[in-house]
Amino acid sequence: MSDLPPDWVDVNRRNWDERVPIHVGSSFYDVDGFLSGKPAVQPFEIDELGPLGGLRLAHLQCHFGLDTLDLVRLHPGLVGVGLDFSKPAVAAASELADRVGLSSRCTFVEGDVLSAASILEPGSFDVVYTGKGAICWLNDLPRWAAQCFALLRPGGTLYVSEFHPVGYALSERTPAVGGDYFRTEPWVDEFVGTYADLDAVTEHNTSVSWNHPLPSVFSALIGAGFQLQFFHEFDYTLFQLTDWLVEGTDGRWRWPSDDARLPLMYSLKAYRPSS
Repeated sequence: MSDLPPDWVDVNRRNWDERVPIHVGSSFYDVDGFLSGKPAVQPFEIDELGPLGGLRLAHLQCHFGLDTLDLVRLHPGLVGVGLDFSKPAVAAASELADRVGLSSRCTFVEGDVLSAASILEPGSFDVVYTGKGAICWLNDLPRWAAQCFALLRPGGTLYVSEFHPVGYALSERTPAVGGDYFRTEPWVDEFVGTYADLDAVTEHNTSVSWNHPLPSVFSALIGAGFQLQFFHEFDYTLFQLTDWLVEGTDGRWRWPSDDARLPLMYSLKAYRPSS
């Protein structure tokens, strides 16, 4: 932990810009598998999102667009717009859209998610989708929630699929609490490489992130005007968060015992009231 850089947004952008080509070529994201038809989004996300054909979806913090394109590919008639603050990510996403023949239904835009409503067309989306390691890069959840609300038409839904803040309070070495669940101060990290390739050689290694306890998430959504439709928790995660989690045959990482578990992921759906 070190002092928060005053230009922390640019610090994070340089970090992500450098990692885009590493991620595109990694086995973690498996772009070749995606091009061959392998899904990118999780089965529970597909179930919880429900039918999307004929709708308009905004994917915030879309990285290089894999999940965005997968949702559009899965739902004929769905029109998707991905937003990310990384220029290389937007370029990679646009190229991938061309490769899978979806550029007519899926476009990508460079911009800050906390200004999304001034970049994309407000009030024009049926669904706002975000997830799996996105909101930890934001310092202002009320402003984020307000942007999501503004993008949606009345009756539209926000769907969030995220890693649970409980997971980041766990010890790396043993199944015990090793950190503060309620922490809200920023983390300034100097991690070399990337979660998608631990051996990657990287230069821009500083990153700034925030833990968001669940009350902060709910308060931001309610404060923006959303009404909660559901909230679900899951006992697994999608990467090796700690040394002691056990990988299943499905590639998910779970607790070593079914007798002692805490949530590692969550999802929620909220909607903008019609009036």
